[in-house]
Amino acid sequence: MSGELPVQKAPLHCPPLDEVAKEIFDLSKVPEWTELPDAFMLGAGAGPRHVEGINCEMMTNLQVTPDGVNNQSYIAKVGTEDNKYIVKKVDNTTDCCLLMNLFVCEGKPSKVLEVKASKRTGPQNYMLCLRDVLAKHYGTQPVGLGGTFLMRKGSAKIHIMPDYSDIPLESDAAVDAWLKFYEMKAPMIFMGYVISHDPDMDLRVEHFHGFSQHGDGGHYHYDTTPDEVEYVGYFNLGESMYRVDRPSVTHGIGRD
Repeated sequence: MSGELPVQKAPLHCPPLDEVAKEIFDLSKVPEWTELPDAFMLGAGAGPRHVEGINCEMMTNLQVTPDGVNNQSYIAKVGTEDNKYIVKKVDNTTDCCLLMNLFVCEGKPSKVLEVKASKRTGPQNYMLCLRDVLAKHYGTQPVGLGGTFLMRKGSAKIHIMPDYSDIPLESDAAVDAWLKFYEMKAPMIFMGYVISHDPDMDLRVEHFHGFSQHGDGGHYHYDTTPDEVEYVGYFNLGESMYRVDRPSVTHGIGRD
């Protein structure tokens, strides 16, 4: 894959509910935003609430070309019974809500970076360890990787957002109390991006969502089985950064 990196919408946990509900973005416009006519997207963000009827996590796997759309994206949402969750393909829309972090490329074969890891020995998750390597080597120079990784063995802490909060979430503790957390088992495939440094663009430095064929999915935090876990990832370098619809007022809440 040859890369262009990342498109991000506004991280909105705190504005009034009527403002949040208006944040709908059509990812079929990404080729226009990035000046990349054949755009293949992998990423993590909020799914189409207006389609699913509830706020949800989105695992974007989407190609938009002049010839049409190939949508293999998934969503994860909290169900109505005992906080059980539902993971399903969402191929009937190219919309997302609230925010989305994307790695955008041409989707063509090329050299990639393969990163294998097992038996976590420190507190950082797989992708933040990779970010630390980039940050130590490149300092404040922004360097980004995007792509996908497979958790082959082990389990991970995953969250799924419930529906929009009726009250502003004004601290990380409030966000954590609102989110629904689960432990999900391998194998799971994750997609997203990581950057060494935010060049004053109000970006998340790391964001990955994943899903499985056995019905798990959501936002990746870290593995919960450090002695057992195994990862293999495939990434490419970003060439450009695009920031879409940057909010006039921002915050650092809920970006874990």
